[in-house]
Amino acid sequence: MEFDYHVLLNNYPVLIEGMWLTLLILLIATGGGAVIGLAMCVLSLRRSGGLYIAARAYVDFFRTTPEMALIFWIYFCLPPILDIRISAMVAGTLALTLVAGAFLGEIFRAGVQAVPRGQLEAADALGIPTSHRWVSVILPQAVRRMLPAFINYLTELLKLTTLLSAIAVYELSYQAYSLGAQTFRYVEFLSAIALIYFLIIFPISTLARYSERRVARRTGH
Repeated sequence: MEFDYHVLLNNYPVLIEGMWLTLLILLIATGGGAVIGLAMCVLSLRRSGGLYIAARAYVDFFRTTPEMALIFWIYFCLPPILDIRISAMVAGTLALTLVAGAFLGEIFRAGVQAVPRGQLEAADALGIPTSHRWVSVILPQAVRRMLPAFINYLTELLKLTTLLSAIAVYELSYQAYSLGAQTFRYVEFLSAIALIYFLIIFPISTLARYSERRVARRTGH
């Protein structure tokens, strides 16, 4: 079987459209997940109380629930329960956002807890206000420590967007499957999206490894 480049050249606008939609979903899920994750981080650091229990329950539930099951539940079950209409795009993006919130919450929490306790005690001894302590002592170090894990999770979240093809979201993998079915040239289109994902994910992974080395040099680990 010959690899037909012409079928890709004739249909590349459709793949580009799917790629942009994939990146849009990634951007929304990452932004929404970061907001949720920050809230879960703050509540988890309380270590007691009803809000702490609620935060831990949220994180545990969405970290252990299969993403595909969550996508299907939101798309097929949530509308009749709430008597609303919801598009596949909204349902899929919402599912990924909720999952991202749980994972990013743990990444943020680990970054904050990795700040040496001695520095916090020194800030207390110097009488530095809580707000200044977070801005000047905790956050700069926490961000450096959590950045590699955060970047790595972006690559995982990008891969998860392919699951949305199951509910007919016109992202990159769905477009490739559709074009393959129309032209019977699955090899070309599936190879093309594999290359596109590699070209997106490889630089991100390289950046994550670079960040890990920088953090290791700074912390002496």
